[in-house]
Amino acid sequence: MKKLKIFVVTFFMLQSLMAQTISSEEYINLYKDLAIREMKRMGVPAAITLAQGILETESGNSELVKKSNNHFGIKCKSNWTGAGVSHDDDAKGECFRQYNSAEDSYRDHSNFLRGNQRYASLFILKADDYKGWAYGLKKAGYATNPKYPAILIKHIEQFNLQQYSLAGMDELPQFDASQFQDDKEVPVAKEDSTFEKIVEIKTNNEKGVFKINGSKVVQAKKGQSLLALAAIYHIDLSKLLAFNELIADGILSKDQLIFLEKKSKTGERDNYTVQSGDNLPDIAQKNGMLLAYLLEYNKLTITAQPSVGKVLILKPLQVKSVESKFHVVAPKEGLYSIAKKYQVTVADLKKWNKLDTDQISIGQRLKVSE
Repeated sequence: MKKLKIFVVTFFMLQSLMAQTISSEEYINLYKDLAIREMKRMGVPAAITLAQGILETESGNSELVKKSNNHFGIKCKSNWTGAGVSHDDDAKGECFRQYNSAEDSYRDHSNFLRGNQRYASLFILKADDYKGWAYGLKKAGYATNPKYPAILIKHIEQFNLQQYSLAGMDELPQFDASQFQDDKEVPVAKEDSTFEKIVEIKTNNEKGVFKINGSKVVQAKKGQSLLALAAIYHIDLSKLLAFNELIADGILSKDQLIFLEKKSKTGERDNYTVQSGDNLPDIAQKNGMLLAYLLEYNKLTITAQPSVGKVLILKPLQVKSVESKFHVVAPKEGLYSIAKKYQVTVADLKKWNKLDTDQISIGQRLKVSE
C-alpha cells in the first residue's frame, strides 16, 4: 500500500511538471551552453541551433518534445535504429526520433546536419552568417514551411541569439565532414543529466598541434612553405599570415612556431626573461601573444634587441581608470561577447549588474569590473 501511494504521488508530480510551460527566455537559458558546445564540436552555429529549438519545440512546450526529448523535429527515416514515437506532422502518425535526454537530441542534431551531404553547403558559410544558414536549411529541405527562414531570423534577432554564436567562433572544429553521420542509436540513459564528454577529433592533418597561451600552434620546420602549411591545416593563407604577424608568404629560414589561431594581447605569465638567441618576434611567438602589444608594454621598437637576462613585461601594469570599469552596450553585443572582451564571466556580469537574464539593451551601461 505504501509503494502504491508513492507511485500515485510521483505520477501526479510528473503530470504537474509536464503541464508547466516555460518562456522562450527560459528555454534559451536552459540550452544556450549546450548549443555553444555543439557549435565547438561540429560547427553548427549556436544561434541557428537555439532558434530551431525554439521553433520546433514551441520554446520547450510542444507535445513532441515532452514525450520524446526531440528538440529539432528530426524524423526516424530508414537509417534510424533507435527508439521512436508516433506524432502527427505533415502526415498522420509519422515516426519521430526519441532520445533519453535533451543533450542526446542536441548532439544528434549536430551529427545529422554535419553527416548529411545535402547540408554540406551550409558549412561553407561563415558561422556568424545566420541569415545564410536560415535560408540554406530551407533550401536543403530541412523544413516544408516557406516561412521557416524568416521565423528563425526573427527569433535570432528578437532574443539576440547571435551572441552565443560569437561566443563559439574562436573554437570552430577543423575536420573532414565525411567522417560523421547522424546517430544510428540512442545511448543508454544515465541516472545523471551531465553532458557527455566531448571527444577531441584528431586527424592526420592535425598531427603535432598543441597550444600556447590558449591558441593552437605547430612547430614548423626550416624549408617549409607557409602556403603549404595553410593548405595542410585548412586555413586561408591570409589568415595564417595575420595570425603570425607576417607580411608575405615564403619559405621558412629556420625552425619556428607557427600559430593556427589568433594570438592573445597578453602573455600567460606576467613576464619573460630574454634568453640567448632571442629576438622580439620569437619572444612574442614563444608566449603566444601579439608582437605589437609586447612592444607597447615594454616601450620598445621593432628593431630593438633586448639584452640577455632582461625581464620583459607580458601584461600591462597600469591600473585601469574608473571609467574603464563600465561598458556601453553596442548593437549586436551580448553578455557572452562583453564577458569575453573584458576576460570575466557571464555570471560576474550578471552579479555586478544585478541581472536576472541574459537580455541587455543597446546603450545600457554595464559594470565590467569589481
